[in-house]
Amino acid sequence: MKKIHLLILKAFIRPFLVTFFIVMFVLLMLFLWKYIDDMVGKGFEWYTIGELMLYASATNVAMALPLSVLLSSIMTYGTLGENYELVAIKSAGISLTRALYPMVIVVSILSVAAFAFSDYMLPIANYKFFALLYSVREQKSAKLINVGVFNNSFPGYTIRVGRKDPDGRRLYDIMIYQRIGTSSGNNVIFAKEGVMTKSPDNTYLLLKLKDGVRYEESSPDQSYNPRQRFTRFYFKETEEKLDLSAFTPKRTPESLFKGSFPMLSSKQLADTFKIVKKQVDKVDEANFAIMIPNIKYFTVPHKPVPGYKTVVPHGRVIDAIRADLQLTTVQNANAEAKTIKSMVADKTAEYMEKQSILRRYLVEYQKKFTLSAACLMLFFIGAPLGAIIRKGGLGLPVVISVIFFLIYFIITSIGEKSAQGGSLPPIFGTWIAIIFMTPVGLFLSYKAANDSVLFDAEIYKRFFTDLFRQLKQKLHRR
Repeated sequence: MKKIHLLILKAFIRPFLVTFFIVMFVLLMLFLWKYIDDMVGKGFEWYTIGELMLYASATNVAMALPLSVLLSSIMTYGTLGENYELVAIKSAGISLTRALYPMVIVVSILSVAAFAFSDYMLPIANYKFFALLYSVREQKSAKLINVGVFNNSFPGYTIRVGRKDPDGRRLYDIMIYQRIGTSSGNNVIFAKEGVMTKSPDNTYLLLKLKDGVRYEESSPDQSYNPRQRFTRFYFKETEEKLDLSAFTPKRTPESLFKGSFPMLSSKQLADTFKIVKKQVDKVDEANFAIMIPNIKYFTVPHKPVPGYKTVVPHGRVIDAIRADLQLTTVQNANAEAKTIKSMVADKTAEYMEKQSILRRYLVEYQKKFTLSAACLMLFFIGAPLGAIIRKGGLGLPVVISVIFFLIYFIITSIGEKSAQGGSLPPIFGTWIAIIFMTPVGLFLSYKAANDSVLFDAEIYKRFFTDLFRQLKQKLHRR
């Protein structure tokens, strides 16, 4: 390997790793900001939250990798241009195209690795992430009893507490509403104070209540006493046992999510698409067979005369029917048309839903390849762009890379949504950002190879200065 190639590789690897982890950290913070309410106060161990964040990081690679390639390539060639190292390379007879060779090889390896990741590792990370996230969202809060509100987290109970000691165990002004059933009545307990503890196996919450009263409402005995009965008990001390099973963290089976689109590899998507396509074709053929007997233009309510040929005068079908049967025929035709319209509407909705599923399979299949293509495309935008602007560091390169990545991300999102909705073909919709931005990369590569001053502020300043001077001269002449 030539020393110049080794120099460029060393200049690229460090900013690539730095920007990749910075972008991953930012995306992880966005994830925490979005799901913090679902994770805090649920009683999960720290390693469970860490596992969820690990899976979330894996799902963010599809966004972090292209942005890191774009930003690091701009920084690498911008730093080389700012330090006049590109000038030295060109003065040594090495063109910018040859200087890009080692980087093209590295980015190509990254693209292949990105495809392998999106095809093998990302589906596993996706269904583990969604299964664990579903468990976190379904888990009830570990804050058992809040002050001043009605807590109904315990099955069959609603509890309100006036205040609590700082230790959180001793409660005051307690009201417990116990729902026994629809027919057997309800109980209400008032107590001045109580102590909250857990059973040794942590399956029950024990409330030891003091100085209170218990009201019991029982259903009437139809055979003996048909009236509603109320009973009141005063107590010095009693105990209530509340079930804590709803607060025990549970894992959702991962098998529930394995059939979803993001959880399938490219081979699984292709095989599943063929199976679903055959099923859809069979259903469509069955629907078409049902519709064929109902497709008639009109119904004549009498038997045709053998050997009699119907003549349609002046091209009007209604004139071929006897005058006394025309009204009945029109009514029959109208009723049959409404029946056919209703059947077609139902079958059309079913058909559109199945086609939407098939398009989703195709979109997810194409997305396995667009990540690799995006890395190459953004590199061919970032490298010549850095050589043109000749600015390194995290200043101007960050601004420019974010702008180009936002353009890529917006076009990709619109294309995928349009492809899933049927407005665009699935292949074109998923590749539209690559198709749109690849010419931009080729144009920038051409400009960089020819020492373009495309982003030189002095050129534009001089142009507008000359333009304003010419306008003033024309105004003075008038």
